[in-house]
Amino acid sequence: MIQGTFGDEDELFFEIDLLADNGFELLVDAMLDTGFSGWLAIDKQDLEGFDWTYLRQQTMTTARGDVDFELYIGKLRIDGQEFDIPVHAGDGVPEILIGRKWLKNRQLLVDMESGVLTLGKS
Repeated sequence: MIQGTFGDEDELFFEIDLLADNGFELLVDAMLDTGFSGWLAIDKQDLEGFDWTYLRQQTMTTARGDVDFELYIGKLRIDGQEFDIPVHAGDGVPEILIGRKWLKNRQLLVDMESGVLTLGKS
């Protein structure tokens, strides 16, 4: 189980490690976005140095309308476990986002009044 933090606007943040093929690791705060149906979204400019494998282009409907994303296979560590997952890379993605796919194998507990935010195995 990992502990999260609340942002200034009550966003839900969790620390994850982005893992490059060359062994480079980058610890980042990723925002949980339940409106995003995938695993991970990142701005294209933040991909540099990871050398993740490009798969194809995919159009997704977002709050800004239909947007084209480049789809990669990326690697990350969350809660001490490594995952090879699809990564959506697009222009102008303001935060690194983890999506609701994580809720298929993790349980989200949010108690703002008590300041409790966790993401753990079901």
